[in-house]
Amino acid sequence: MGFQPVMDARKKRILEAVTDDYISTAEPVGSRTIARRYNLGVSPATIRNEMADLEESGYLEQPHTSAGRIPSEKGYRFYVDFIMKRKPVSEEERARIRRALAERRREIDLIVEETARILAYLSRYAAFVLSPISRAGVFRRIELMPVDGQTVLVVLIIDPGFVRTHLIATSRTLTREQLANIAEFLNLRLAGLSLSHIGSSLLREIKEELDDYNTLVDAAIEAIARFLENRHEEQIYSDGQVNLLEQPEFQDILKARSVLEFFAEDDALRSLLSGAAEVGGVTVTIGREAGHPSMGMCSMVSAPYEVRGVRMGALGVVGPTRMHYSRVVALVELVAENLGDVLTRILVT
Repeated sequence: MGFQPVMDARKKRILEAVTDDYISTAEPVGSRTIARRYNLGVSPATIRNEMADLEESGYLEQPHTSAGRIPSEKGYRFYVDFIMKRKPVSEEERARIRRALAERRREIDLIVEETARILAYLSRYAAFVLSPISRAGVFRRIELMPVDGQTVLVVLIIDPGFVRTHLIATSRTLTREQLANIAEFLNLRLAGLSLSHIGSSLLREIKEELDDYNTLVDAAIEAIARFLENRHEEQIYSDGQVNLLEQPEFQDILKARSVLEFFAEDDALRSLLSGAAEVGGVTVTIGREAGHPSMGMCSMVSAPYEVRGVRMGALGVVGPTRMHYSRVVALVELVAENLGDVLTRILVT
């Protein structure tokens, strides 16, 4: 939170009123509106003077000469850090979160995917979840299934609940029985091995033993090797990007496209979420604080989730800077706690 800048109580109350009103209406706020709606006990003229002072100090902006004022990034930051009160998550929503995650049982990928879905649904913004790193994974099995004449679907199943799929091309048509035999051989050699113990020498040895099916085995081994190489890189699950298109700020197609293109940049999103995981606790990143031009009109509320005190990943909600911070901060914190509890039951038991 840091050092609190000096601001008297009346200015704080006016900044709070302007911010709350703008969050609710998406319309610039005038002094008469504040006087009418918020019962501050002072005249519109006094409120207007205070708003002018807040604008001069950088906490408010006036988007149009004749319009009211809106919070600046500096104003939102002061509001989030020193004024805002968290809005409790209702019991009905708490139950919905618990139910949604409990239904996914042991499939970690599905649990993380469902977390993004429920977070987007309840926040009405875009939600992102950085999956747990599969550094402790154990090879359970591989499945090979024919798609058409010379295309095979490779399904890698890694305990405790990671599933990865790859489509590979073969130089000749193989029957379902032949594919099952190859998969059975691979499973006999690899099942139960920690990913850290499956090295390139073992994979080369298996390829030599299955030389009759060289093309397919090369591709299957390559899929396994690719998973092993990337097992330290978290996957991002997302939901609710379309929710942003319903916000007045993003009715302009160029502004909307800029934000949606940012969402497509896995590295940029991963960097933001990874930073949240390192900091700990709920983090609110407002506008240009994200360090990316496409996020200038957006804020992200993020938090890590933990298994027995170890941070495994992070999740976040992205919305306009005119975000319902008091509600979203409480929601993100609650969902992170629930996801950590569910993963603890899976990974530790």
